[in-house]
Amino acid sequence: MFIIDEFSYLDEEGNPTGQMSSPQIGGGGTYAAVGARIWLEEDQIGMVVDRGHDWPSYVQKDLETYGAGMWMFRNQPESKTARALNSYMGEHRSFDYLTPRIRISPRDFKDTPLEGARYLHFVCSPKRVKEMMAEVREVPGWDPITIYEPIPDRCIPEELDALSQVLPDIHVLSPNAVEVLTLLSMALLPTKEKIEAAAQRLIDIGVGPNGQGAVIIRSGELGAYVLTRSRGGRWIDAFWSPEEADKIVDVTGAGNSFLGGLAAGLTQTGGDVYKATLYGTVSASYTIEQLGLPTLSRAVDGSALWNDTDPHSRLQQLEEKYS
Repeated sequence: MFIIDEFSYLDEEGNPTGQMSSPQIGGGGTYAAVGARIWLEEDQIGMVVDRGHDWPSYVQKDLETYGAGMWMFRNQPESKTARALNSYMGEHRSFDYLTPRIRISPRDFKDTPLEGARYLHFVCSPKRVKEMMAEVREVPGWDPITIYEPIPDRCIPEELDALSQVLPDIHVLSPNAVEVLTLLSMALLPTKEKIEAAAQRLIDIGVGPNGQGAVIIRSGELGAYVLTRSRGGRWIDAFWSPEEADKIVDVTGAGNSFLGGLAAGLTQTGGDVYKATLYGTVSASYTIEQLGLPTLSRAVDGSALWNDTDPHSRLQQLEEKYS
């Protein structure tokens, strides 16, 4: 879903910090779409966006800077545009919807440019995955590559059985480190050893058709751990190192942007999930450099610049590192 994010900042004792932030364009799908846009043209990406009767004109303008063709707008004159409150208390973040949600499902793609999409990224519960994949199967011949972020509040031990039932339909499963440790009832302080063990447990359950899917655990400053049954595991460092912490302004949406970049990378690398992870890593690096989404501009020669830099130069740095 598309969401307008609002923010509240409190210290660890619940007192206002004085920090202020204006509403920002948000939603996991929005960040994923823009993460993919860093690598693809606007007509290669799409997202359904519901516009309520209170739709802000500045939001329309900001979205169209990424390409008007990538947004499938639906007017909802009886509803408000989706809004949510991101509340920070010290290092803890909570998320609450301020308006009723209008869910998006594969049936909504009918008669739009998104019909028959090659890749689907979604953030939801395992139950919702089951419902959406049933809708995918209603379309003859539609067999998309699926990239699934389990919704954080469903990354609990009680949901493991439901998740296991839908994993054969998932080509890339990507929780973050804290989510996967919580899901598997493991001690919460993330270490590389724990993350590797958690990924192996999920692979052993069976991810993807015939168990040939991938697990990617997004692990903040530790990077991302990629594991498949056939090729084993590999760590990819975060683009910005701990020594470059001044580059990191806000990590909101970084994981979503990573997976949008990953999806784009899969299209660019012939489906190589390890190489595609480099694309996702670069997409995340742009998302965390400011509040809200990264900016798109044009160089003198017409090439795309993101936050005034060429993403291919960042990609080349990673390719040289992991060649």
